[in-house]
Amino acid sequence: MDKKLNAPKIVELVFDSVYLVTVITLGIVLLIRAKTPAVFLFGAMATELGLGDAFHLVPRILVAATGDRPRFLKALSRGKMITSITMTVFYVLLWHAGLLLFSLNLPVWTAVLYALAVIRILLCLAPGNDWAQETESLKGSILRNIPFFLMGVMVIVLFAMYGAGIQTVPMQAAAGPAGGPEAVRFMWLAVLLSFAFYLPVVLWSRKVPKLGMLMLPKTCAYVWIVLMGFGLL
Repeated sequence: MDKKLNAPKIVELVFDSVYLVTVITLGIVLLIRAKTPAVFLFGAMATELGLGDAFHLVPRILVAATGDRPRFLKALSRGKMITSITMTVFYVLLWHAGLLLFSLNLPVWTAVLYALAVIRILLCLAPGNDWAQETESLKGSILRNIPFFLMGVMVIVLFAMYGAGIQTVPMQAAAGPAGGPEAVRFMWLAVLLSFAFYLPVVLWSRKVPKLGMLMLPKTCAYVWIVLMGFGLL
């Protein structure tokens, strides 16, 4: 048990704490100031993101501060599972925010997204997920992330086609915010970057633990997503 606070631990403590306070605060502000359904969804997304991540990050903060991983192992395991589920819900909400912003009705694709979300959540809840173990099954991790990545692809395509100006139908800002869809023009890029940073962690962090540092820019990409919501006010 290493109780000494070194530079990496201090960075993790500060980064995780600032991230949680920031994203939850931004979410609450968006909820309070929301005058359209799209802005309200962004507020709900941000709040849900921060509260969900807290289940995982607070135990990590405590481990970094105390060096006592065995003491918080159960909380780490439960927190990682909860975060995986809330991240799934996050993309469902982001999908619906896009539909509102671009005045779209895509029932078939929405049903596909919901099916992927359900599969992802069931895989996360399935027994045998050793969430907090360093020897966590690579096969299990890849399996439960397949529907998650597919959800990400769907969201990227939605915002790339309509938010980035490649729309196949006239774009209308049904939600009517001041910033309009222009405010989320680079949403596709933020989501793409989040998955680009996350993929190496899923695939290779067991062999190269330092790849876990990619979760820092991944987290920054999520903050960028939330900040785009303020352009809709």
